Amino acid sequence: MHEISDTELAALRRHGFAVAYRMLGSVSEAEDIVQEALLRLTRVDEELDEPAAWITTVVTRLSIDHLRLARVRREQYVGPWLPEPLLADAAPGPAAHAETADTLSQAFLVLLEQLTPVERAAFLLREVFGYEYAQIGRVVDRQEANCRQLVTRAKKQLESRRPRFDPDEARRDALLERFLAAAEEGDVAGLEALLAEDAVLYGDGGGKVLAIQEAVVGAAAIARFLVDIARRRRALGTFEPELVSINGQPGRVMRTAEGSVWDVLSIDVVDGHVQAVRIVRNPDKLGHL
Repeated sequence: MHEISDTELAALRRHGFAVAYRMLGSVSEAEDIVQEALLRLTRVDEELDEPAAWITTVVTRLSIDHLRLARVRREQYVGPWLPEPLLADAAPGPAAHAETADTLSQAFLVLLEQLTPVERAAFLLREVFGYEYAQIGRVVDRQEANCRQLVTRAKKQLESRRPRFDPDEARRDALLERFLAAAEEGDVAGLEALLAEDAVLYGDGGGKVLAIQEAVVGAAAIARFLVDIARRRRALGTFEPELVSINGQPGRVMRTAEGSVWDVLSIDVVDGHVQAVRIVRNPDKLGHL
């Protein structure tokens, strides 16, 4: 059995989660896969030179298999599909850099849904985790040349739509506070001024709770919608908002008086305006919070 210390185990768990969550966009599924990989690690007879590389390989392969099974479910999903909100960056080291943290954003994870599971794996291992093509080939069981093609093809698909965000975190957070205050105060004009003209709002209820089935497009329509849902929510009772970081972007968790999570809202800020709003209400995606 391969012996590992508690410190090494914690580091491997963080690293495995960083890979699995980006592959799957699901906190609960990523945690399950990492747990399975760590169980397998304890059964390895020989001493491993690079346990992190071993975990990456197992987690990636398990994630590819899982995505193939999940594809049909996602195609049949009711309304827009959004990733499970991640409140803290569980990735180690380099993910602290802005360009790597942005690969945790919901916008980026939704974009990755266009790729095949193997393309997604090759792209993430190369672009996020800095693997050499030969290493990627061993992980996904492909020739090195084929891995280059996979990454090139993925980059072409994603390039024009890869999200960008304003880098100033404090200004993004301040914009969120003004944005939420305007919604609660019923200030449609104030909200509209904070939104980009072509902004988009997505809601994910998964058919489990009341949520929009189609994206709301345009500053005026989004402003009216947000004021309306704030008014409806107030009529239901007392709610407690908490400002948090959701997938590295400004966000808010709304809880009922009993403490259960009502919804999670996050925004993308581009050029000083709110470019996208995402509201996750599907209870299956909020259980981990």
